[in-house]
Amino acid sequence: MGDTFYITAMLFFAWSFLAWLAETAVATIKEKDFRNRGFVSGPFCFIYGFTAVLLVVFLQELKQEPFFLFLGSMTIATAVEWFAGKLLARMKRKKWWDYSGKKWNFDGYICLQYSLLWGLLGFLAVRYGNGLLLGVYELLPDAVGRAAVWGLMAVGMLDLSGSLMSVYHMEEKLPRLFGWNRRLQAWTYRFAARVSWHIENRIGRSYPAMQLEKAGEPQADEESCSLVQLFWLFLIGAFLGDVTETIFCRVTAGVWMSRSSLVWGPFSVVWGLAIAMATALLYKDREKSDQSIFWAGVFLGGAYEYICSVFTEILFGKVFWDYSAMPFNLGGRINLLYCFFWGIAAVMWIKGLYPVMARLIDVILKKTGWILTACAAVFLAADLCVSVLALVRYDTRAAGQEAAAGWERQMDLYFDDARMERIYPNAIQQ
Repeated sequence: MGDTFYITAMLFFAWSFLAWLAETAVATIKEKDFRNRGFVSGPFCFIYGFTAVLLVVFLQELKQEPFFLFLGSMTIATAVEWFAGKLLARMKRKKWWDYSGKKWNFDGYICLQYSLLWGLLGFLAVRYGNGLLLGVYELLPDAVGRAAVWGLMAVGMLDLSGSLMSVYHMEEKLPRLFGWNRRLQAWTYRFAARVSWHIENRIGRSYPAMQLEKAGEPQADEESCSLVQLFWLFLIGAFLGDVTETIFCRVTAGVWMSRSSLVWGPFSVVWGLAIAMATALLYKDREKSDQSIFWAGVFLGGAYEYICSVFTEILFGKVFWDYSAMPFNLGGRINLLYCFFWGIAAVMWIKGLYPVMARLIDVILKKTGWILTACAAVFLAADLCVSVLALVRYDTRAAGQEAAAGWERQMDLYFDDARMERIYPNAIQQ
């Protein structure tokens, strides 16, 4: 296992611990009583560690551009906070924190003040903090550093499992596994109930909004999209996105050009994921003003497109779109005009298209049950797997590597350079 894994894991746990120190210290001083602000019981705020790793991976190339590094850090961290807030609220049907009383908040989960703070902290972490932490890590002997990483991972997984057990009240179901032994069943229940009570009590003290039950207090909306609905939204969004981009290229460039992400069928994975995530995050806010949804779409869509560009380049060694020739671009990965398009698309989807598509999905599910969904899922999984293999082989073939394995020879036979260039005409080797 390469050094990259250990370095990334070390940064994850280091930032999780430092964030826990800061959050706990602020909450303790504010409440004049100790408050463990982590989701888990140990001294970690994993959401901060996860965000820090995202910033390291996707914003490292902006290290020498302070303004864009600050803006990117603010956008990504805010998106993570928003998503985490909605995910946690869905677990307990209550908000874990609420910014409704603050100015410039959106949905009570995020607000401008904290977004600016996240931008500053992200800038400092990428520009200076990571170097300091890596310097400390390099002082440790390799064996000690790697053992520490595996030890932290084991402890973290156990701690996270305990917290999830408490959130979902698994202590009521766990003893059934030991139904053959009543004494073990009773002991298991008492132990699990004690752990669950401890964690539930700690979470309630650390996040007072969780205990607010009065009318008008922040409560999470119980309405939610099912995984089946999100799958169909992804599939429909991938198809509509590919068609839209194809027509756009024809109108603006005068040529018919493949815009598909997959080797079989007109599907754009970038658009499919965008539609599914935008629906999961924004559909409860469809009653908000068009302006609010537009700006949410601009910032989140821009951050999403930038991340997709970096991710695909890292994974496949190719750049699938390049906006370097357009004004107000950032590294050729995004540009202001298309960020506005993301905002317009968010309004059009949430306000107009989503209700229609939701009814269409209901009809599909009622008419076909699980049959069509299962067939579509199998086809999409196969399409994704073959597309990844074809792209990986496309990259290694361009590097001059001969086909050694059987799957590589199959890719050379069915997905040669000519076919791949037709499917991915804008792919640029890096």
